[in-house]
Amino acid sequence: MTTRPDDTGFRLNKWANNPIMYPKPGSYWEAAQVRNPAAIMIDGKVHLFYTATGDIEIEQKLWVGHAVSDDGYHFERVSEEPCVAPSADHFDGFDAGGVEDPRVVMIDGTLYMTYCARSVPHWLFLTGTRLENPPTPGVTWTENYRRGGLVSTTDLKTWKRWGPVTTDDHYDCNIILFPEKINGRFAMLHRPSKGKAEIEAGTTAARGDGMAICFSDDLKTWVDHQPLAGPEFWWEGGKIGGATPPIRTDQGWLTTYHSVEPRPEKTDWHPNHQFCYRTGVMMLDLDDPTKVIARCPHPILEPETPVEKYGTVNNVVFATGHVIMGDELLVYYGGADTVLCVATTKLQDLIDLVMKFPVKA
Repeated sequence: MTTRPDDTGFRLNKWANNPIMYPKPGSYWEAAQVRNPAAIMIDGKVHLFYTATGDIEIEQKLWVGHAVSDDGYHFERVSEEPCVAPSADHFDGFDAGGVEDPRVVMIDGTLYMTYCARSVPHWLFLTGTRLENPPTPGVTWTENYRRGGLVSTTDLKTWKRWGPVTTDDHYDCNIILFPEKINGRFAMLHRPSKGKAEIEAGTTAARGDGMAICFSDDLKTWVDHQPLAGPEFWWEGGKIGGATPPIRTDQGWLTTYHSVEPRPEKTDWHPNHQFCYRTGVMMLDLDDPTKVIARCPHPILEPETPVEKYGTVNNVVFATGHVIMGDELLVYYGGADTVLCVATTKLQDLIDLVMKFPVKA
């Protein structure tokens, strides 16, 4: 663990037998990566819905797989096939290039899964290729390639596709629903980024390098978009975005987030390390989650082990799911964009930590 002079020294406890899941050789959809899982407890079992890809050299389409565990550490795949796949024809193909980084919540008996949708496979994005006849002139089709998507299920077998839940005029990801309605409305975190036209026009409200929040009556039309939090500390110099779904506590909505530190000018990092992903924690007001009431100035999870420092993307821990078992919080994360891992802490310990750092109104 890396500590600094002003650091609390608090970190999540990584399981000694990580990773909990590896890619599956020979699979057309999960031979190269299994990472960034959503997690939820249903009938005493932990369900993971994880990002997977079968080929990172040729196409790198992305899929969502399903695994289940009795103890939260040892998982078995539910099927040889993905549970949610890219679609070539639904909703003008906004997620035809891949579905990734799912988060799940259960609301009124329905499991809702938000995800980051790619309009084209990653390799086409890297080469600058776009759809020949995009359905709209939005930057998702012409400059960027990510939007927010939503699917739901009541039986963990059949999934209803809701289509996009963010607009196509900007790049968006880290789409996370709150696990219950707030003041009668659905609430959602997301990380919208500035589009080229916005930067030139100077109209970048609620967009940039940080987290935003919005609300909806029907899960389709999202309104009242506003900034929530941006980079503040040395380990957040690049950008921040939501990590796992917020947890209701007596003190507020306990909310984890990821951060990106760009490569410092003077560093002993490996030459291929261009940035470092870590995990932080904040507390949002229970009745008005547009307000951050506490925020820890130090990371609670960072790359340290070989499976976190070396992989498809080096130096990455990317938390996307959690479950509560007794008084323990199990946090599931991707290591180096290649494998699945888990870390734990006492839930109350994490609450106590963040509340030591109140945010001045």
